[in-house]
Parts: sequence; C-alpha cells; structure tokens
Amino acid sequence: MIPKLLLVDDEDAICRLIKLHFETEGYLVYTASGAEEAAGMLAHAPDLILLDINMPEVDGLEFCKKVRSHIDCPIIFLTSRITEQDKIIGLRAGGDDYITKPFSLDELTARVEAHLRRENRIRHGSNTRMFGDLFIDYAGRCVYCGEEQILLSKKEFDIIEFLSQNAGQVFDRERIYERLWGYDAEGNSDILKEHIRRIRMKLARVSGKEYIETVWGCGYKWIN
Repeated sequence: MIPKLLLVDDEDAICRLIKLHFETEGYLVYTASGAEEAAGMLAHAPDLILLDINMPEVDGLEFCKKVRSHIDCPIIFLTSRITEQDKIIGLRAGGDDYITKPFSLDELTARVEAHLRRENRIRHGSNTRMFGDLFIDYAGRCVYCGEEQILLSKKEFDIIEFLSQNAGQVFDRERIYERLWGYDAEGNSDILKEHIRRIRMKLARVSGKEYIETVWGCGYKWIN
C-alpha cells in the first residue's frame, strides 16, 4: 500500500520541494497551506502528518491539539523553534517528533520512514509482547510476571495496552483520558493519576519495576 503523507505548510516553495521529493520516493502527498484546508484533508486518512508550527491564523500547535483525539497517525513538527520548552509544548500538544528548519530532505525522509515502520509494527505485530520479565497478552487482556498473573481492572489494562503498544512515546494526561474514556466523558483526567498509581504498585510488587515513567511537564510513557 502506498504511504500517504499530509504536508501542512504555508510556504509554497517548501511545500513544492517536499511534495516532489516524497512523490519521487513513492509516497502519495496531500498538501495544505493552513489549518482549515488541512482539516479537510484528514478525510484522506494520512499515515503521517508533517506540520509546520508557524502558520497564520491557527498555528500548528493549536491545529494539533484540535485534531489529536481524532487521529492516531504520527505528527512531525517542522519548526525553527529549538528550545527545550518548545519541544515540551509540542509534545503536550500531541506531536510525536520535531525536525528543525533548515533540514535536509535525507534527514526528513529518515524520520518519516522510522515513524512509519514503527506504526506498521504496532498495527501488524504480535498480540503479545515482553518487557523484561513482564509478558502482555493483548488478545487475552492478561499481564503476567513469570507464572504469576497480575490482576487488573478493565481500565488498568486499557492504560497498559495503550502505553505499552506505544512504548517510549510520551502522552499527556488529557490525551490518554480522551483516548480511553472518550472525548465526551464526564469527569476529568485527574482520575488517570490514581489508575496509574495502582498500576505501578501492582507491577512493582511482582517485578520490582513500575514500567510507567512520569515525564515532568509532559505526561507519561512506557519504558522497557
């Protein structure tokens, strides 16, 4: 299947250059010059979005926040902002990666290919995974450490499933809550803290390791 990219950038010259390059590499590339046009392009179900931050009217960060709960594909920010705080803001908005301008097309292609390979492994990989002594059976919705099964509530397993299938990726509390409880759910993301506290306690009791790491200022991620 031909991979589909959505490129959102208000600089025509950059759009033409990146579009031509990836089409030459065998990709199907949709382009948009702003957030409103990009929202319409989401109907094409892109496999990855390249999103410029510095756009007029609605910038890339705001666009990412608005659409993130409705799409699962990786989002790579194209930006000249390079401070640590900028990266934190981008990750909290729902971005998966940054590439700073000016960049080489070879580096951009390598980043895109890496994210698409990772998504393909997640979507088509095994229904079981091991993390150290921890064994997760996604189909059976069970978690084991050695021969011992760890008893989990439905929501606790949902959290483990989501984070472990995206191991190493940081998700803020709001995104996890909207993903697992639903966009229109009553309540707020504070309940997630208690669920993660209980998960950590249960995992540490049998394995000596908590597996869910708090990334201060950003959210949570699953570690090996």
